[in-house]
Amino acid sequence: MATQNVQNLTSSSEKYASSFNKGSLALPPAKKYLVVTCMDARIDPAAAFGIELGDAHVIRNAGGNAKDALRSILISQHLLGTREIILVKHTGCGMVTFTNTDALKVVAENQGVGVLSGTYDFQPFPDVEQGVRDDVEWLKSNGAVVKDSAISGWVYEVETGKTKQIV
Repeated sequence: MATQNVQNLTSSSEKYASSFNKGSLALPPAKKYLVVTCMDARIDPAAAFGIELGDAHVIRNAGGNAKDALRSILISQHLLGTREIILVKHTGCGMVTFTNTDALKVVAENQGVGVLSGTYDFQPFPDVEQGVRDDVEWLKSNGAVVKDSAISGWVYEVETGKTKQIV
């Protein structure tokens, strides 16, 4: 039995496909950049950051985390030619609301003790702007990231829809 979400996906996909005419876009992003941002449902990267279909790669994960995104960043850069990284975290992020200890405890309560190692790192951060600075610095110092890539860091304000540059 299909859930309401699956039914929505199916009907929306059919409607989208009925007028879709972008099937000939090239595989590499046309504007040679990628965006790392949070998976938060309040962020619409295409609308908020002016990304048209085919322009850029958008990598989403909890917190817009650079370390989590590294695999995709390297594929985007080394195999598909992107040369700019735009990292965007946001206000009201859930990643500032817990510690590793807190998250490990919740998982253990829900799934049982021992399903995750006690050293598993959920990579929370206590301050959004500092999290942006830390991730940008980490990317700039990572030897696997294409040298001389343009890397910038931003905070998207979920309350206003505005984005401000941090680094």
